[in-house]
Amino acid sequence: MPLVSVVMPVHNAAATVARAVASIQGQTLTDWELLAVDDGSTDASQEILFALAASDPRIRVLNIARSGIVGALNAGLTAAASPLVARMDADDESHAARLMEQMKFLKDNPDLGVAGCLVEFGGDRRASAGYALHVDWVNSLVTPEQIMLNRFVEAPFAHPSAMFRRGLVEEHGGYRDGDFPEDYELWLRWLDLDVRMAKVPLPLFTWHDPPGRLSRTDARYDPEAFFRLKARWLAEWLKRELNPARPVFVWGAGRPTRQRATHLAAHGVTLAGYIDVDAKKTGKQVGGVPVIAPAALPVPSGAATDVSAPFVLGYVASRGARDLIRAELQRRGYAEGRDFLMCA
Repeated sequence: MPLVSVVMPVHNAAATVARAVASIQGQTLTDWELLAVDDGSTDASQEILFALAASDPRIRVLNIARSGIVGALNAGLTAAASPLVARMDADDESHAARLMEQMKFLKDNPDLGVAGCLVEFGGDRRASAGYALHVDWVNSLVTPEQIMLNRFVEAPFAHPSAMFRRGLVEEHGGYRDGDFPEDYELWLRWLDLDVRMAKVPLPLFTWHDPPGRLSRTDARYDPEAFFRLKARWLAEWLKRELNPARPVFVWGAGRPTRQRATHLAAHGVTLAGYIDVDAKKTGKQVGGVPVIAPAALPVPSGAATDVSAPFVLGYVASRGARDLIRAELQRRGYAEGRDFLMCA
């Protein structure tokens, strides 16, 4: 039994797949298997994989009819022999110490189910400034507490940089297909089931940003798909963790924020109001819901059972707004996780 099973879906990646495989072959941990799942490629990917497998018995090529990323991932999970599964994409690179460091991290922290790592951005930071800033944000989440508190903002991991215990798949299910990003759905579902996740605080992976990346071309990775998905799991958390008498407010009363917050209503969350800094909006109602200024927020007592203070969801997505909202709430005595969460 190999120490780690690396699952790598491949579809028309002839230009990069050899580089990705070479990065696994160059690992300091040598006892691994690479499950390269060829998902109906129509270019030379399959031939390249077979040639690589012929010279390295640790590489297993699985050919499946075109079924998409979820089908390919689950095929790889089914075939995995090791109790530890590392994700890999055919256009990225694992640094030499990646598998060893993540395996040791999980061994040293038996309470953890998922181990990520810091990632280097493999694109042009100037041309893809937004994506580069997203990478910086992902790298800012390292501890289980940071990941839990920020899980409703965005996916807290670079998906192909993660390693997890295969037992989680057997206990909680693997990847699911739908109109949502499959990796984010997996993390939110597992986090909702109290699976602890953290990262090795070292850069062990290069996350490339090719123009054909699914997150750029597939509707399942559209921003609205993220908001629809997170609303479901956020609503589950609110119902379970919050006193039902406690009012829920959304910070942000602009049209995009209100539209995204309406996804919560579909899951039974009733909003008591919106919070906004725009004096033209405060004191009015939108859709029958009042809009208040931040100054109108009561100071919380500090007790988790206090039903008089609102629980605030920061839904403003404009760059920099999250930090400003968090700072203002903390200044007023609100504690993240107890009195508010950032959701955009």
